[in-house]
This record gives sequence, structure tokens and C-alpha cells, in this order.
Amino acid sequence: MTHDLFHTKSKLKTLQFNSLADVNSAHWGQVVGENNVYLSVPYLSALEDALKENIEFRYTMFYSNKSPVAVSYVQIMHYKDNDIDLDSGFCHIGDKLRSKLIDTIDARVLICGNVFACGENGFAFTSEIEPKEAFIALAKCMRQMAKEKESNGQISFGLLKEFWPTSLKDSDTLEESNFRGFEIDVNMVLNVSPKWESFDDYLNAMSTKFRTKAKGVMKKSARLKVETFELQQIIDRQERIEELYLAVLNNAEFKFGELNAKAFINFKQNLKDRFVFRGYFLKGKLIGFITAFICDDKADANYIGLDYEFNKEYAVYQRMLYDLVDLAIHEKLVELRLGRTAETLKSSVGAEPVNMKLYIRHRNSFSNSLIGPLVSSISPSEFELRPPFKKEFA
Repeated sequence: MTHDLFHTKSKLKTLQFNSLADVNSAHWGQVVGENNVYLSVPYLSALEDALKENIEFRYTMFYSNKSPVAVSYVQIMHYKDNDIDLDSGFCHIGDKLRSKLIDTIDARVLICGNVFACGENGFAFTSEIEPKEAFIALAKCMRQMAKEKESNGQISFGLLKEFWPTSLKDSDTLEESNFRGFEIDVNMVLNVSPKWESFDDYLNAMSTKFRTKAKGVMKKSARLKVETFELQQIIDRQERIEELYLAVLNNAEFKFGELNAKAFINFKQNLKDRFVFRGYFLKGKLIGFITAFICDDKADANYIGLDYEFNKEYAVYQRMLYDLVDLAIHEKLVELRLGRTAETLKSSVGAEPVNMKLYIRHRNSFSNSLIGPLVSSISPSEFELRPPFKKEFA
């Protein structure tokens, strides 16, 4: 299905598609390039194939003089009372958002960005278009989609997630279109030193206290067997993988959405070595896994699975974090993105907090006017930083 959203009112011709199969993949790739795996055709096709029964997808191409200059990717999520706790989860917006913006918690949310990955994964544009023009076109596109009458119900509000500090000069253009910006919990990011040629080099950069702690984790987890999975191993153990993944997801205060084992299979099949999947075994039993996407010179760690019965005794999660650091060093990457949650623990392996910004707009003008005071009160969760490195290194 293809829409021309607002060709008559803009210099840009804007085409919308409900399936990636209908998109000109060459044009999409021309805009996205190679730097963002989450906007790549192989990743998006893997995600859509796995989740199309539960999530609606929209893909938009922006053209100028028949040349593709921008793309946007949207997921339409349906949240109900039993799926979402707005008080503690949905960016801590709270009771006022519940009563003023969503009359009942039965909301269809238009999300520009990836529900399952933190970062700027919903919009890209080329140097052939000015950033301000690109974001104005994106805002117009989002507003138009939110207004469309659809058989599955009206969109409640649009959300654009999540922008890095270096992008705010451009992304704040969205506020000129009455989107309200706000910050949420930080993304924990480790800058990988070029001096670290091995994991031992990383350990030697730590103070005695944290180096001792890391060695203690390695000792407690020594009985674990770690395997890097190929495609067939993910297929063979998909039921257990989904069980472990859901154990972590169900333990979280809030979840935007839920993956399934088919998604992991698709990621490995489509992305090959750009998707790393490692399983953790104890006495032959799979008790956990970590995943990472290799994005150019960065690693993005998003999805884990864990059997909490064994976590404390064998320091499984802490071992996973150190293994991700080792992966980044081995792959000669410059940055390891560990995402939100467990900020204090992640800071103890060297990750530092980076603020992220979102933008929200209600479809109704009056309700949208109420968002400003609400989101202005939103702030990232507080946590204790525990820098592990020696002063001279830090």
C-alpha cells in the first residue's frame, strides 16, 4: 500500500508504505548508508517478518526532484492497561498523562524509532537536504499519519525516540511543529580506548578495587561455558532462548514491546556477523545469552536472556557485561553502547551516562498543549556512578 502524504503542500514528494517489500530498497539504502544497522533493509525485513502479526509498520521515502533524500521508519504500537504501567514505565509521565491525554489506557502510539533499540533509529537524511527542512518534513509526515482514520483505531499520540546530544541542534526543530522534547533515562556508553589491545589491558586500566572485583566475577563464573552461536544453534534452541528472554522482559518495570525467537533467527540469517549471539551454559544447560549488533565501529548491546536462579551464585549478568567489553576490544571498536537500566553496575565496568531526548505530540491540539508542563517534570532516574579506572587513565 502506497500513500503520497503531502506532495501538493511540500517541495518534497513523500511516499508511505505499509511493508518493506514495497519500498525501493536501493533508494532506501542510498539514504541510510552503512552506519546504522537498525535502519538497514536486512534488519528491518527481519523484524517485520517476525513481528508483523502484532505490530504495524510504516516506511516513508522523501524525494526531491525524484532523488531520495530522507527516510523514516515508524512502528504503531497498541498499549492497554495490562500491557503498560504509565506511572513507572512510560517515561514516568504519570497520572496526569493517564487522565488528560489518554482517557483510557487503550492507546495506539505512533513511534518513529525502534521500539526494541535505544538511539536514532527512525529517521535518516542525506546532505542533499538541509537538516531543518528534513525535520520539518518528518514532523508533517508524523502529524498526517496520526490524523488518518484507520480501521484499527485512531492514533493517540506520536513519539520520536531517542536523539543523541550531538543531534539536538537539528532535532529541536521538531519543537517548532509543537512536538514537546524531554529527556529520559540515560544510555550507558563505554568509550573503548585504542590502548586496549586485550582484555588484560582493560583490567590494568582499572583501580585495584575494581580490578579485584572483575577478577572475582571471572572466578565465580569460571564454570560457565560460553559459546558464540551460529544460525542453526539459535534455531535448535529457540524455545529456551525465548523463555530466557521473556524472563528478563517480565522482570522489567516497563517494556515498549516484545520480541520472539523468530526475530533472533532472522537477525542472524540476515545480518550474519553483524549480529553476535552468545550463549552461557552451566552443566550443559543454557542459562543465559547476550546479543550485540555491530554498527560500523560501535557495538550496541540490547537483548539478553537470563535464568535468575543462577545469576547471583555465578555472577552471570556481570560476566556478560565484561564479555561485551572483551568483544568490543577484540573487534577494535571505539564505542560499546549498553543501553538503559542497571546504570550503577554498568558504570562499574567503565560505561558513562549519555542523555537521550525524545519528542512527543498528541493528535489533539488542546491535549497537546497540556503535554508541555507534564514532560517538563520528567527527568532521568538517579543512580550512583562508580568509575572503575585509575585517575591517570580517566
